Amino acid sequence: MASKRDEVILKCTECGNENYITTRNKRNHPNKMEINKFCPHCRKMTLHKEKK
Repeated sequence: MASKRDEVILKCTECGNENYITTRNKRNHPNKMEINKFCPHCRKMTLHKEKK
């Protein structure tokens, strides 16, 4: 049986570092994820988008 969850990598929009790996449900959230997370390189809260 295939999994409904998809592993995604979150990338900082300011510095471009790939900081987080998480999962999302493909059926409930078909669009790319955008979350405010802490970037250790920028040392502040920044918008992280799903890398594809």
